[in-house]
Amino acid sequence: MICAVYLLAHKRDGTLYLGVTKDLSRRIWEHKTKAAPGFSARYAVDRLVWYEVYDRIDEAIAREKALKKWRRAWKVALIEAMNPDWSDLYERLNA
Repeated sequence: MICAVYLLAHKRDGTLYLGVTKDLSRRIWEHKTKAAPGFSARYAVDRLVWYEVYDRIDEAIAREKALKKWRRAWKVALIEAMNPDWSDLYERLNA
């Protein structure tokens, strides 16, 4: 099982959403289609801008909890190290 921690954004330097999932492609599709009401649907946060994969869910959850304590500037630096253009990485997941 591959688990992931991910960051979504509304736009470059816009609202961020941090999550963890066992199925990244499905979960991002749910955000994009607003399948579940909540923060990401309310604020149109559906652009996958960063993610990390893990073999174990407990590792992914621990990383998510650590990142939730980070300052916004640190999260932006993390995004820009992987994805300097803030491109939507969702299409790459299904390629």
